[in-house]
Amino acid sequence: MLRLVFAVTALFLFLWEGCQCHGHVYTFTMHHRHSEPVRKWSRDAAGIPAPPEKGTVEYYADLADRDRLLRGRKLSQIDAGLAFSDGNSTLRISSLGFLHYTTVQIGTPGVKFMVALDTGSDLFWVPCDCTRCAATDSTAFSSALASDFDLNVYNPNGSSTSKKVTCNNSMCIHRNQCLGTLSNCPYMVSYVSAETSTSGILVEDVLHLTKEDNHQDLVEANVIFGCGQIQSGSFLDVAAPNGLFGLGMEKISVPSMLSREGFTADSFSMCFGRDGIGRISFGDKGSFDQDETPFNMNPSHPTYNITVTEARVGTTLIDVEFTALFDSGTSFTYLVDPTYTRLTESFHSQVQDRRRPSDSRIPFEYCYDMSPNANTSLIPSVSLTMGGGSHFAVYDPIIIISTQSELVYCLAVVRSAELNIIGQNFMTGYRVVFDREKLVLGWKKSDCYDIEDHDAIPTRSHSHADVPPAVAAGLGNYPATDSTRKTKYNSPRSIASPSSHYIHTSLPTFLGFLLFCFVYIL
Repeated sequence: MLRLVFAVTALFLFLWEGCQCHGHVYTFTMHHRHSEPVRKWSRDAAGIPAPPEKGTVEYYADLADRDRLLRGRKLSQIDAGLAFSDGNSTLRISSLGFLHYTTVQIGTPGVKFMVALDTGSDLFWVPCDCTRCAATDSTAFSSALASDFDLNVYNPNGSSTSKKVTCNNSMCIHRNQCLGTLSNCPYMVSYVSAETSTSGILVEDVLHLTKEDNHQDLVEANVIFGCGQIQSGSFLDVAAPNGLFGLGMEKISVPSMLSREGFTADSFSMCFGRDGIGRISFGDKGSFDQDETPFNMNPSHPTYNITVTEARVGTTLIDVEFTALFDSGTSFTYLVDPTYTRLTESFHSQVQDRRRPSDSRIPFEYCYDMSPNANTSLIPSVSLTMGGGSHFAVYDPIIIISTQSELVYCLAVVRSAELNIIGQNFMTGYRVVFDREKLVLGWKKSDCYDIEDHDAIPTRSHSHADVPPAVAAGLGNYPATDSTRKTKYNSPRSIASPSSHYIHTSLPTFLGFLLFCFVYIL
């Protein structure tokens, strides 16, 4: 502190001493704090230590301390974190595929969109100049959203800051479809699930953000995203009718652009509350006491892929090792054999309730009858051990279907043909950190209410009294997993639809609801 007071005082005195005043024009003689005039002044001033001699060890140590201080200030500004302009709240919406949604604002003037959040894909797109998009006035969509929120369509001509991305841009990967280097860059992303896809052109515009600090300053970041002119499949009637926000590792994703342009640290977090409320924060690198496991990096195709070294079901330890994609856009967890068979059969062997006959309309093989007053603590627990040894307890491995006369619960794990996916249901109860700088996945138990901003999306009261011990969910239209293919942006992708809502209905009605709601996009 004394050194800081000395430096500031010396600088002020020499500026004042060197001042030459001519009317209202002022000139100043500037001196470096290690210069000889400053050193002479310090020698003449009693009690003030002189700066170290130039070229000495102390001299370079002093410069290094100053550099660290400046870097620390810069990093603290980056590490403040960014949220969307309406806040960092996310909400799982049951009638829109049971995915987590949030509100984003783009363009000038700003237009708001309710987008699904997906760590399993990269491209951010919204409906735009539509040839075929979801009907924005659909009663199914309007009933799922707040009464004062309308689904919008982006119009590049309506934004003064919008620019078309041309084919000579490094983000344009479909140059072979371009008519010329200055023509509009096309994009097309195909997903599995009833021929689900989106296509259009790439555009650049302002994404409105806010700093997650005491000042909450507004930030305008120019990002490239998809002007989705043609949607098909599930995007027309179930999932992401107002756009999809890809959060993957490729350079086209918004987290990549924000970190590349210096807006945030190269990391973000998502929180998945057990009552359906969540959070997203760009630049969040987690906490020192979080658990972590490294990503398995493929430089040509980076994803949030991790290694699981063993699993525990109830009292049984299963010695398995597999890799899996951590994907917020997949609602349930998908495992390939032999892991799937060993985990589900171990679960079944420890269940005390009667197993229900299989039903082709439900993708879960292991479902059981449960009396209304049953103790769910007797249901076998599930946990994973990650690469590096960190423990990952699964808080919601089952779903509960409540009917008028009975309760049915299922182990919410689906057999997969070739790709292991840790879905949203296994992430429930955690703040998950996707640290792309350290190349680690972090997690810590959270109810997602530890951030003050609760106003971005209308939510129900924060009370756990009406949250069941296990979540109710549903699926339908389960696609064959052997049809898995990569998207055009080389991102394995899936949006499955689970829930965390407690559903009370007749079983036939509920199964019909499942057929409508389930989406699986990979």
